[in-house]
Amino acid sequence: MFTKRVVMRYPTKLVDKPIVSKLVKDYNLDFNILKASVTPNEEGLLVLELIGDRKNYTKAMEYLKSLHVTIQPFKHDITRNEKRCTHCGACITACPSEALVVDTKTKKILFNEKKCIACELCIPICPVRAMEMHY
Repeated sequence: MFTKRVVMRYPTKLVDKPIVSKLVKDYNLDFNILKASVTPNEEGLLVLELIGDRKNYTKAMEYLKSLHVTIQPFKHDITRNEKRCTHCGACITACPSEALVVDTKTKKILFNEKKCIACELCIPICPVRAMEMHY
């Protein structure tokens, strides 16, 4: 079983089309919506975890590209600005997925991008704005 998290940007003309439904029906992919921002007459944005066969995933990505849906890996979207981070720990209490934890030896905050679900709760709580969302 293959799993991949992606960020999909829809052109305005596709916002009202059942694109995710087609991924399920035609490419046999399951999905988990991690974040969605879809508004009529505006660009659509979906952060999805797609689950299925790698070949079907590849075919689905080709289909999306043919529609001019921009696809980018999820891991590049949420980052921590290491120069800004003071390791205060404020973000830890806000993180429901435990992507942010304290290293018990160094007392520094560790960020595990693979566990991050892009809920954005760490962003407003960080006093130095070290957590950044890039879509």
